[in-house]
Amino acid sequence: MNTQEVLERVRAIEIKTRGLSNQIFSGEYHSAFKGRGMAFSEVREYMPGDEIRTIDWNVTARLNHPYVKVFEEERELTVILIVDMSAGRMFGTNKQLKKELITEISALLAFSAIQNNDKIGALFFADKPEKFIAPKKGKSHILRIIQELINFEPETQQTNIKEALRYVNNIVKKKAIVFLISDFIDEDFSDALKITNRKHDLVALHVRDRHEEYLPNLGLVPFKDPESGEMYWIDTADSAVRKKYEKDRKTQVNALNELFRKSGIDAASVYTGEDYVKPLMNLFRQR
Repeated sequence: MNTQEVLERVRAIEIKTRGLSNQIFSGEYHSAFKGRGMAFSEVREYMPGDEIRTIDWNVTARLNHPYVKVFEEERELTVILIVDMSAGRMFGTNKQLKKELITEISALLAFSAIQNNDKIGALFFADKPEKFIAPKKGKSHILRIIQELINFEPETQQTNIKEALRYVNNIVKKKAIVFLISDFIDEDFSDALKITNRKHDLVALHVRDRHEEYLPNLGLVPFKDPESGEMYWIDTADSAVRKKYEKDRKTQVNALNELFRKSGIDAASVYTGEDYVKPLMNLFRQR
Protein backbone atom coordinates (compact mmCIF):
# COMPACT_ATOMS: atom_id res chain seq x y z
CA MET A 1 0.00 0.00 0.00
CA ASN A 2 1.14 3.54 -0.69
CA THR A 3 0.75 6.27 1.95
CA GLN A 4 -2.60 7.50 0.64
CA GLU A 5 -4.06 3.98 0.58
CA VAL A 6 -2.90 3.39 4.14
CA LEU A 7 -4.47 6.65 5.35
CA GLU A 8 -7.74 5.77 3.62
CA ARG A 9 -7.71 2.34 5.23
CA VAL A 10 -7.00 3.84 8.64
CA ARG A 11 -9.86 6.28 8.21
CA ALA A 12 -12.29 3.52 7.14
CA ILE A 13 -11.39 1.42 10.17
CA GLU A 14 -11.71 4.44 12.45
CA ILE A 15 -15.20 5.27 11.17
CA LYS A 16 -16.45 1.70 11.56
CA THR A 17 -14.90 0.79 14.91
CA ARG A 18 -15.36 4.17 16.57
CA GLY A 19 -19.02 4.08 15.61
CA LEU A 20 -19.43 0.61 17.09
CA SER A 21 -17.66 1.69 20.25
CA ASN A 22 -19.85 4.79 20.65
CA GLN A 23 -23.13 3.00 19.97
CA ILE A 24 -22.61 -0.42 21.54
CA PHE A 25 -19.47 -1.07 23.49
CA SER A 26 -18.89 1.89 25.79
CA GLY A 27 -21.31 0.77 28.51
CA GLU A 28 -20.46 -2.92 28.20
CA TYR A 29 -16.73 -2.21 28.31
CA HIS A 30 -17.08 -0.01 31.39
CA SER A 31 -19.05 -2.72 33.20
CA ALA A 32 -16.76 -5.55 32.16
CA PHE A 33 -13.45 -4.01 33.18
CA LYS A 34 -13.27 -2.54 36.64
CA GLY A 35 -10.87 0.07 37.94
CA ARG A 36 -8.09 -0.55 40.46
CA GLY A 37 -10.29 0.17 43.49
CA MET A 38 -12.10 2.94 45.30
CA ALA A 39 -10.62 6.44 45.52
CA PHE A 40 -11.63 9.22 47.92
CA SER A 41 -13.93 11.77 46.28
CA GLU A 42 -15.38 14.17 48.85
CA VAL A 43 -16.87 14.65 52.32
CA ARG A 44 -20.58 15.28 52.84
CA GLU A 45 -22.99 15.49 55.78
CA TYR A 46 -24.08 12.21 57.36
CA MET A 47 -27.51 10.96 56.22
CA PRO A 48 -29.64 8.22 57.83
CA GLY A 49 -28.61 4.88 56.36
CA ASP A 50 -24.91 5.79 55.85
CA GLU A 51 -22.47 3.25 57.23
CA ILE A 52 -20.83 4.25 60.53
CA ARG A 53 -17.41 3.17 59.22
CA THR A 54 -17.52 5.90 56.52
CA ILE A 55 -17.70 8.72 59.10
CA ASP A 56 -14.80 11.15 58.89
CA TRP A 57 -14.15 11.69 62.58
CA ASN A 58 -11.70 14.56 62.08
CA VAL A 59 -14.18 16.64 60.07
CA THR A 60 -17.01 15.63 62.40
CA ALA A 61 -15.09 16.83 65.47
CA ARG A 62 -14.06 20.10 63.78
CA LEU A 63 -17.59 20.99 62.59
CA ASN A 64 -19.44 19.41 65.48
CA HIS A 65 -21.71 17.56 63.07
CA PRO A 66 -21.32 14.07 61.53
CA TYR A 67 -19.74 13.91 58.08
CA VAL A 68 -18.92 10.88 55.93
CA LYS A 69 -16.27 10.16 53.31
CA VAL A 70 -17.52 9.47 49.78
CA PHE A 71 -15.56 7.14 47.52
CA GLU A 72 -15.77 6.58 43.77
CA GLU A 73 -14.44 3.81 41.57
CA GLU A 74 -10.90 4.59 40.41
CA ARG A 75 -11.57 4.07 36.71
CA GLU A 76 -8.31 4.63 34.91
CA LEU A 77 -6.87 1.39 33.56
CA THR A 78 -4.05 0.37 31.30
CA VAL A 79 -5.03 -1.84 28.37
CA ILE A 80 -2.43 -3.83 26.44
CA LEU A 81 -3.11 -5.51 23.10
CA ILE A 82 -0.81 -8.49 22.46
CA VAL A 83 -1.22 -9.03 18.72
CA ASP A 84 -0.07 -12.11 16.80
CA MET A 85 1.65 -10.88 13.63
CA SER A 86 2.95 -14.27 12.45
CA ALA A 87 2.41 -15.51 8.90
CA GLY A 88 -0.84 -17.26 9.85
CA ARG A 89 -2.60 -13.90 9.98
CA MET A 90 -2.45 -13.73 6.18
CA PHE A 91 -4.94 -16.62 5.92
CA GLY A 92 -8.60 -15.96 5.21
CA THR A 93 -11.26 -17.49 2.96
CA ASN A 94 -14.44 -15.53 3.75
CA LYS A 95 -13.94 -12.05 2.28
CA GLN A 96 -11.43 -11.16 4.97
CA LEU A 97 -7.93 -12.08 6.12
CA LYS A 98 -7.24 -12.77 9.78
CA LYS A 99 -4.99 -9.70 9.65
CA GLU A 100 -7.94 -7.47 8.72
CA LEU A 101 -10.14 -8.93 11.45
CA ILE A 102 -7.37 -8.49 14.03
CA THR A 103 -6.94 -4.85 13.00
CA GLU A 104 -10.65 -4.06 13.33
CA ILE A 105 -11.00 -5.73 16.72
CA SER A 106 -7.85 -4.03 18.02
CA ALA A 107 -9.18 -0.64 16.89
CA LEU A 108 -12.57 -1.31 18.49
CA LEU A 109 -10.97 -2.21 21.82
CA ALA A 110 -8.71 0.83 21.62
CA PHE A 111 -11.58 3.27 21.03
CA SER A 112 -13.57 1.64 23.85
CA ALA A 113 -10.58 2.09 26.15
CA ILE A 114 -10.05 5.80 25.52
CA GLN A 115 -13.79 6.46 25.86
CA ASN A 116 -13.35 5.27 29.43
CA ASN A 117 -10.22 7.38 29.93
CA ASP A 118 -7.95 4.31 29.88
CA LYS A 119 -4.48 4.11 28.41
CA ILE A 120 -3.92 1.76 25.47
CA GLY A 121 -0.69 0.10 24.36
CA ALA A 122 0.27 -2.77 22.07
CA LEU A 123 2.84 -5.48 21.56
CA PHE A 124 3.31 -7.03 18.11
CA PHE A 125 4.92 -10.46 18.11
CA ALA A 126 5.70 -13.41 15.88
CA ASP A 127 8.46 -15.84 16.85
CA LYS A 128 9.64 -13.11 19.25
CA PRO A 129 8.35 -9.77 20.58
CA GLU A 130 8.99 -7.32 17.73
CA LYS A 131 7.40 -3.95 18.51
CA PHE A 132 6.08 -2.44 21.73
CA ILE A 133 3.93 0.70 21.69
CA ALA A 134 3.83 2.20 25.19
CA PRO A 135 0.36 2.88 26.66
CA LYS A 136 -1.01 6.38 26.10
CA LYS A 137 -4.34 8.14 25.72
CA GLY A 138 -5.81 10.03 22.80
CA LYS A 139 -7.18 9.55 19.31
CA SER A 140 -3.85 10.25 17.58
CA HIS A 141 -2.27 7.43 19.58
CA ILE A 142 -4.98 5.00 18.48
CA LEU A 143 -4.60 6.02 14.84
CA ARG A 144 -0.88 5.31 15.14
CA ILE A 145 -1.65 1.80 16.46
CA ILE A 146 -4.08 1.17 13.58
CA GLN A 147 -1.53 2.36 11.03
CA GLU A 148 1.12 0.11 12.55
CA LEU A 149 -1.27 -2.85 12.42
CA ILE A 150 -1.80 -2.24 8.70
CA ASN A 151 1.84 -1.62 7.80
CA PHE A 152 3.83 -3.81 10.16
CA GLU A 153 5.87 -6.62 8.64
CA PRO A 154 7.43 -9.00 11.19
CA GLU A 155 11.04 -10.14 10.91
CA THR A 156 9.98 -13.71 11.68
CA GLN A 157 7.08 -15.84 10.48
CA GLN A 158 6.38 -18.32 13.27
CA THR A 159 4.45 -17.91 16.54
CA ASN A 160 5.78 -17.78 20.09
CA ILE A 161 3.02 -16.83 22.51
CA LYS A 162 5.10 -17.72 25.58
CA GLU A 163 7.78 -15.13 24.77
CA ALA A 164 5.20 -12.43 24.04
CA LEU A 165 3.52 -12.98 27.41
CA ARG A 166 6.86 -13.04 29.20
CA TYR A 167 7.82 -9.72 27.59
CA VAL A 168 4.60 -8.02 28.72
CA ASN A 169 4.98 -9.41 32.24
CA ASN A 170 8.45 -7.89 32.44
CA ILE A 171 7.74 -4.48 30.92
CA VAL A 172 4.22 -3.72 32.27
CA LYS A 173 4.68 -3.42 36.01
CA LYS A 174 1.19 -2.46 37.20
CA LYS A 175 -1.85 -4.68 36.72
CA ALA A 176 -3.39 -4.17 33.28
CA ILE A 177 -6.17 -5.51 31.08
CA VAL A 178 -4.33 -7.66 28.53
CA PHE A 179 -6.03 -8.82 25.32
CA LEU A 180 -4.16 -11.67 23.61
CA ILE A 181 -5.34 -11.70 19.98
CA SER A 182 -4.13 -14.76 18.06
CA ASP A 183 -5.11 -17.89 16.17
CA PHE A 184 -3.24 -19.80 18.93
CA ILE A 185 -1.55 -22.15 16.47
CA ASP A 186 1.38 -22.70 18.79
CA GLU A 187 2.55 -25.01 21.58
CA ASP A 188 3.92 -24.85 25.12
CA PHE A 189 2.33 -21.63 26.32
CA SER A 190 -0.06 -22.90 29.03
CA ASP A 191 2.18 -21.93 31.98
CA ALA A 192 2.77 -18.48 30.49
CA LEU A 193 -1.00 -17.93 30.24
CA LYS A 194 -1.49 -18.78 33.90
CA ILE A 195 1.38 -16.57 35.06
CA THR A 196 0.13 -13.60 33.03
CA ASN A 197 -3.42 -14.03 34.28
CA ARG A 198 -2.18 -13.95 37.89
CA LYS A 199 -0.32 -10.70 37.29
CA HIS A 200 -2.82 -9.05 34.93
CA ASP A 201 -6.42 -9.52 33.78
CA LEU A 202 -5.88 -11.64 30.67
CA VAL A 203 -8.55 -12.00 27.96
CA ALA A 204 -8.04 -14.33 24.97
CA LEU A 205 -9.54 -13.58 21.55
CA HIS A 206 -9.24 -16.63 19.29
CA VAL A 207 -9.14 -15.54 15.63
CA ARG A 208 -10.42 -18.30 13.34
CA ASP A 209 -11.53 -19.09 9.80
CA ARG A 210 -14.34 -21.56 9.00
CA HIS A 211 -12.23 -23.32 6.37
CA GLU A 212 -9.68 -24.23 9.02
CA GLU A 213 -12.27 -26.48 10.62
CA TYR A 214 -12.58 -28.96 7.74
CA LEU A 215 -11.05 -29.97 4.39
CA PRO A 216 -13.13 -29.54 1.21
CA ASN A 217 -13.16 -32.39 -1.34
CA LEU A 218 -10.79 -30.98 -3.98
CA GLY A 219 -8.69 -34.03 -4.81
CA LEU A 220 -4.89 -33.99 -4.46
CA VAL A 221 -4.03 -30.50 -3.24
CA PRO A 222 -0.71 -28.84 -2.23
CA PHE A 223 -0.77 -27.10 1.15
CA LYS A 224 1.90 -24.70 2.32
CA ASP A 225 2.55 -23.98 5.98
CA PRO A 226 2.84 -20.15 6.02
CA GLU A 227 5.06 -20.17 9.10
CA SER A 228 7.54 -22.93 8.23
CA GLY A 229 7.28 -22.68 4.43
CA GLU A 230 6.96 -26.47 4.14
CA MET A 231 4.80 -27.87 1.36
CA TYR A 232 2.48 -30.85 1.81
CA TRP A 233 0.37 -32.81 -0.68
CA ILE A 234 -2.93 -33.98 0.77
CA ASP A 235 -5.54 -36.19 -0.91
CA THR A 236 -8.69 -34.33 0.11
CA ALA A 237 -10.81 -36.75 -1.93
CA ASP A 238 -10.12 -39.39 0.73
CA SER A 239 -13.00 -39.22 3.22
CA ALA A 240 -10.86 -40.81 5.94
CA VAL A 241 -8.30 -38.02 5.56
CA ARG A 242 -11.01 -35.36 5.79
CA LYS A 243 -12.59 -36.97 8.86
CA LYS A 244 -9.25 -37.27 10.63
CA TYR A 245 -8.41 -33.63 9.90
CA GLU A 246 -11.78 -32.47 11.24
CA LYS A 247 -11.46 -34.65 14.35
CA ASP A 248 -7.91 -33.45 15.06
CA ARG A 249 -8.96 -29.83 14.61
CA LYS A 250 -11.87 -30.20 17.05
CA THR A 251 -9.54 -31.84 19.56
CA GLN A 252 -7.13 -28.89 19.30
CA VAL A 253 -9.86 -26.29 19.78
CA ASN A 254 -11.44 -28.17 22.69
CA ALA A 255 -8.06 -28.49 24.38
CA LEU A 256 -7.46 -24.74 23.99
CA ASN A 257 -10.87 -23.87 25.42
CA GLU A 258 -10.26 -26.21 28.34
CA LEU A 259 -6.91 -24.52 28.96
CA PHE A 260 -8.62 -21.12 29.08
CA ARG A 261 -11.24 -22.47 31.49
CA LYS A 262 -8.75 -24.08 33.86
CA SER A 263 -6.54 -20.98 33.81
CA GLY A 264 -9.48 -18.71 34.68
CA ILE A 265 -9.13 -16.78 31.42
CA ASP A 266 -12.15 -15.22 29.71
CA ALA A 267 -12.13 -16.04 26.00
CA ALA A 268 -14.12 -15.62 22.80
CA SER A 269 -13.83 -16.92 19.25
CA VAL A 270 -14.15 -14.53 16.30
CA TYR A 271 -14.29 -15.62 12.66
CA THR A 272 -13.10 -13.94 9.47
CA GLY A 273 -15.91 -12.50 7.39
CA GLU A 274 -18.44 -12.79 10.23
CA ASP A 275 -19.95 -10.42 12.76
CA TYR A 276 -17.64 -10.08 15.76
CA VAL A 277 -19.95 -7.81 17.76
CA LYS A 278 -22.05 -10.63 19.24
CA PRO A 279 -19.18 -12.77 20.61
CA LEU A 280 -17.47 -9.71 22.08
CA MET A 281 -20.68 -8.46 23.66
CA ASN A 282 -21.31 -11.93 25.12
CA LEU A 283 -17.78 -11.95 26.52
CA PHE A 284 -18.21 -8.52 28.14
CA ARG A 285 -21.60 -9.46 29.64
CA GLN A 286 -20.27 -12.71 31.08
CA ARG A 287 -17.70 -10.68 33.00
